[in-house]
Amino acid sequence: MEAEALIEVRFDDSFARAFPELCEPWQAEPSPDPRLLVLNRDLATQLGFDPGALEGPEGVAFLVGAAIPAGVQPVAQAYAGHQFGGFAPRLGDGRALLIGEVVDQEGGRRDIHLKGSGRTPFARGGDGRAAVGPMLREYVISEAMHALGIPTTRSLAVVTTGAQVTRERLLPGAVLTRVAASHIRVGTFQYAALQRDPALVQRLADHVIARHHPQAVESENPYVELLRSVIDVQASLVARWMAVGFVHGVMNTDNTTISGETIDYGPCAFMDAFDPATVFSSIDHGGRYAYGNQSQIAQWNLARLAETLLPLIAADPEEAVERATEVLHTFAGNYREHWGTTVRAKLGLRDRHDDELLLADDLLLADDLLAMLHQQQVDLTSAFRQLSSLVRGDARPARVLFGDPAPFDAWVDRYRTRLAMQAADPAVVAAEMDRVNPLYIPRNHRVEEALDAATAGDLDPFRRLVDVVSQPFDERPGLEGYAVPAPHGGRPYRTFCGT
Repeated sequence: MEAEALIEVRFDDSFARAFPELCEPWQAEPSPDPRLLVLNRDLATQLGFDPGALEGPEGVAFLVGAAIPAGVQPVAQAYAGHQFGGFAPRLGDGRALLIGEVVDQEGGRRDIHLKGSGRTPFARGGDGRAAVGPMLREYVISEAMHALGIPTTRSLAVVTTGAQVTRERLLPGAVLTRVAASHIRVGTFQYAALQRDPALVQRLADHVIARHHPQAVESENPYVELLRSVIDVQASLVARWMAVGFVHGVMNTDNTTISGETIDYGPCAFMDAFDPATVFSSIDHGGRYAYGNQSQIAQWNLARLAETLLPLIAADPEEAVERATEVLHTFAGNYREHWGTTVRAKLGLRDRHDDELLLADDLLLADDLLAMLHQQQVDLTSAFRQLSSLVRGDARPARVLFGDPAPFDAWVDRYRTRLAMQAADPAVVAAEMDRVNPLYIPRNHRVEEALDAATAGDLDPFRRLVDVVSQPFDERPGLEGYAVPAPHGGRPYRTFCGT
């Protein structure tokens, strides 16, 4: 079925045309009774779609891959990846399809991508399907991340297929329509490098330079600059995750984007009580992807990208390794800078990039606060949010979070001394803090409540949760229950990949 009357935006397939070696033309499996569960109307408009048309029968058919615009060939993308440290040379979109690309209203090229649309040549024994719960999880978490200002893929729609999928039990099937700057990953480069065709890796590098890192073109060595740029956007991304207590859960190289967007919301969640050892993935038994390991894992993944670029960086292998290693060593400094900027904003401390001693003191102040949160099992989000009350002159909302307030009181004395150094209006500082410290995040117990209700056919809790986390910084009456962590004493929270 074609969707020419429905889809007035112009689709392109630049990736599929440029890289037939990195994808397989494919079609979505039929959905016997597709029904729209949720549509991101604002995002649809940004992409140039008519939201009303997407809600109709032809639109729903498009959203599950049954109605494709004329001239568009969906493809399953190929990639490799290190998964929990072990290398898999052939992964790819086992249950996903890249429909094509559109140019949004701001002139950005965006992938339109289906997840849960059926088996592909990369399915590796899986059924290619997805259940309602995991697809709604990706929707709510990705939209929360977007509202928090964190680069992310986004969710356009979730549609039930009318088919059942078998997991631990039979569950209603669904397709997620996902939007991204692109779906090119470190794993894409790893797969290209395995083809033993240097020209293919160079074409891929040139493609992502043009699409994501155009400033590299002007460099003396564009491929060194590409690596440098990807390192910086990933360092920035992970620093932002850390600032809100987000644990990705599956930081495999096939889930590390070249664009610097967060991708794949499977075993992910937000921390309540601060603990660097927090792990949410049911299969991360060794804690490889724990909260406190995320920056090191990002650097490790970027080293795998560097390996694929070595033949482009220099003809001499030793020189290539030396130059790549030099660039990889910039990750730690970039991460420290991005983390410093982020956490000082959360503390209401004005930037002083020219004062390294002050920066070091500010980072120590932040580290000491986090150490107290860990020692006393204090909720990360609540603690930072209540600091603005302290800046306004009332320390009680933050102080009551600590079972033993004496260490906090001592920390507050240091904090107030630091605040006094910047001679800023406390009311202005507190307002700035409230714009970066969220009041509402997707609390794990609230997410599970919403997904359980939606799986049983009641979407109201899900819609309410999406509304709450889409405005994370603005306090609203009646939402007090969304701002508190789950009650203590429950079992450790575990999430699953959804396959």
